[in-house]
Amino acid sequence: MNDVLDSELPKKLRVAAYCRVSTDSDEQLGSLDAQIKHYESHIKDNPEWEYAGLYYDEGITGTSKEKRPGLLKMISDCENKKIDYIITKSISRFARNTTDCLELVRKLIDLNIFIYFEKENIHTGTMDSELMLSILSGMAAEESNSNAQNQKWSSTKRFQNGSFRISFPPYGYDNVDGKLVVNKQQAQIVKFIFNQVLAGNSSIQVAKQLNDRDVKPSRGGLWRDSTIRAIIKNEKYTGDALFQKTYADCNFKRKINKGELDQYFVANHHDPIISHETFDAVQDVIIQRCKEKNNIDKGPNNTYPFSGKIICSNCGRPFKRRIHRNGKKYVAWRCKTHIQDISKCSMKFIRETEIEHAFVTMINKLVYGNDVVLRPLFNSVKEIGMTNGEARINELNKLISDNSEQRRILGDLFAKNYLDQAVYLKSNNELLNESARLEQQQKSLLRLLNSETEIIDELRSLMKFTNKAMMLSGFDTMLFERFVERIIVYSQEEIAFELKCGIIIKERLVIT
Repeated sequence: MNDVLDSELPKKLRVAAYCRVSTDSDEQLGSLDAQIKHYESHIKDNPEWEYAGLYYDEGITGTSKEKRPGLLKMISDCENKKIDYIITKSISRFARNTTDCLELVRKLIDLNIFIYFEKENIHTGTMDSELMLSILSGMAAEESNSNAQNQKWSSTKRFQNGSFRISFPPYGYDNVDGKLVVNKQQAQIVKFIFNQVLAGNSSIQVAKQLNDRDVKPSRGGLWRDSTIRAIIKNEKYTGDALFQKTYADCNFKRKINKGELDQYFVANHHDPIISHETFDAVQDVIIQRCKEKNNIDKGPNNTYPFSGKIICSNCGRPFKRRIHRNGKKYVAWRCKTHIQDISKCSMKFIRETEIEHAFVTMINKLVYGNDVVLRPLFNSVKEIGMTNGEARINELNKLISDNSEQRRILGDLFAKNYLDQAVYLKSNNELLNESARLEQQQKSLLRLLNSETEIIDELRSLMKFTNKAMMLSGFDTMLFERFVERIIVYSQEEIAFELKCGIIIKERLVIT
């Protein structure tokens, strides 16, 4: 009888909460404890809810979801049907960039699981569109960018006055109270490396000598030729320091600084291990070897046109350039995961000549079908982007104007003693907060429209080229770098070119 009654009772909603603090300071961890207690009691006090757990990350940045094990565990439990509903404090606590936020929300909606963002009062199950969430996510991203810009400003000032502290010293040095101090034992190995290169040994040969002697690099493991090359190119061994060799882009991804930002050179920053004469002599050796291998004009940092641009559709990792010798020598590109462990990715290599041929075919199709493919797409993107964007901006302008009128009327009522002061202050503050929120939405939407403008500009450039260009007869490196964002490999027979204007075009690979 009890079983029958239990089966007739409405099923409770299994509710989980997610919390995050972005640093591991005592103050922030105290905030995390307060959030945990709040959500535990909030969920358990609701008779229609069943407590499904609380997930949290501490001392972890929110700019990327891959670095947050608590969030990923919650998503996994959602996929395993352990959670029906999620509560979190705000979008900025849930995700710090629009892409991650929308990706996670869509994933959960597909699982019929909705999220409630308390601060923004957004319930993803009742939204008519993703525009509001996109705008608010943009606000969170802007907040993160603002914090990052403050940190960059601070770092730049320390670069300029030479007070920047190197957190991870190169092999041969220790970090003592923020200063680089020579590690005498490792310094001998550094000198050995430079001397061996001057003696005519390659980086591969030097790495083998160190491994044969059972000398360990700073992080253990084995010496590799890439490690040797990094050492002999590092100016810090002369006692000088060049700052801002790399930088974080707007998506918080680390990139090599190829002139995008200023670099700062500080002479005599610390004690040297190698003389300037020895260092310069080694650089001459490196340049001479590049010339001998016909590798001196391959572009910045001696990379190739396809370097870092070919992505495996199976595992998502980039391809690496390899020389194959099967009867005759040819250049091939292979998935990094496949190279390291074939059991983890089955994607096979593709020949460089096949990629070049596919690119030529793709460009020639666009040249031939410019009016059929590109022009209609250009008109469609322009019309949709501008129409929807302008309509929403007009709507926000009206809401801001209405808000201003309400505050004016409220002020008149208060001035005529029709409203109590406490009521006036409460209502006026609510309207001011609403006005600030609307204006922020307007700014975020304008940023989104600017992104739309970039796509339109890229499409316009591609159309301009294809409208006047002749059919290609061979691979053009400059053309590839101008229009192609990346290449996605689906198999040995098929790849796709993702253009900077957002178009993705698949092409068959033909053995040439």
